Amino acid sequence: MSETFSAETFSIIHRDSSSKARLGSLKTPHGEVETPIFMPVGTNATVKAMTPEDLLEVKAQIILANTYHLYLRPGHRLVEQMGGLHRFMNWDKPILTDSGGFQVFSLGELRKISEEGVKFQSHLDGSYHMLTPELATNIQEALGADVIMCFDECPPATADYHYVSRSLELTTRWARRCKDAHTRVGQQLFGIVQGGMHYDLRARSVEDLCSIGFDGYALGGLSVGEEKEQMYGVMECCSTLLPEDSPRYIMGIGSPEDLVEAVWHGYDMFDCVMPTRNARNGMLFTSQGRVNIKAKIYEDDAGPLDPACSCKVCKNYSRAYLRHLYRSGEILSSQLNTYHNLHFYLDLMRRIREAIRNNAFDEFRRQFKSTMLQKQN
Repeated sequence: MSETFSAETFSIIHRDSSSKARLGSLKTPHGEVETPIFMPVGTNATVKAMTPEDLLEVKAQIILANTYHLYLRPGHRLVEQMGGLHRFMNWDKPILTDSGGFQVFSLGELRKISEEGVKFQSHLDGSYHMLTPELATNIQEALGADVIMCFDECPPATADYHYVSRSLELTTRWARRCKDAHTRVGQQLFGIVQGGMHYDLRARSVEDLCSIGFDGYALGGLSVGEEKEQMYGVMECCSTLLPEDSPRYIMGIGSPEDLVEAVWHGYDMFDCVMPTRNARNGMLFTSQGRVNIKAKIYEDDAGPLDPACSCKVCKNYSRAYLRHLYRSGEILSSQLNTYHNLHFYLDLMRRIREAIRNNAFDEFRRQFKSTMLQKQN
């Protein structure tokens, strides 16, 4: 059975005097992570359209990879044979692996949930597999990630109270099995708080997971179709219950507005495919609001994508050129768009940390929300 390492590996450096926001330091075998932080998603041991060198340039501190996908291809034993995920993908900074619970949830009719685990049909070749809490933990240990996640069931936002309650109980039992199966020293194991939009179930989940004891705690089951106010309500509910001295991770949320709100509620770590997926679809994030680079208005626009941005894309390329690349289907379009979007996100987190350090995050949040509202209007 693994030990918990929260007191040794995570520390709060500073608390903002105007909100629940806090600066933290997460120590891992592959380096220290300053929080609050956004983690680019590298599902298949690669952040799409980005080299590891690119990720260093945009100041990525930690990235996320996915257990489900790497289990199916190329296989966790091959990655282990190649020296682990860090060496395999040439990334010598921290990595967090998602347990695969959300991906299995997304399979819908291709999976069947039982006490043992989830039997599912591969989206690649139709083969059948059984993913259990023990196997999910063993896969993540073989991959060698710095932070790994418990295997959980992610109920749909439309599930009724009875279903969510039973699902939560199953997730708690699976979490205990993950804890018992975890043996890799120095690798942190996070529990995942479930409970849908029901505050009493979320409270029960926090209590159950804390009684087991984990290195950190994540909120799962958000950004699955609920209204924004419901999401923020769950954030508020759980922020008052989660241990103060442990890292807090909200899984899968990713709009800039959501990140700012989550930090205000006292959360530390975030991931989402939004900046990378939107980049490949021509939707770019800027200080002037979202830019749909496909629009004809940019056909002869010689200006930079974002005049306030210091990234190499904004320094060197015009909106007209970025539009041309996208409409021509050029690979470079995905590369440049993704580089910019991730730079925007990680620079946003840098500015957030600076505001917290200066005890000015509440004002930062007010200005950010005001600016976003003006841009939408």
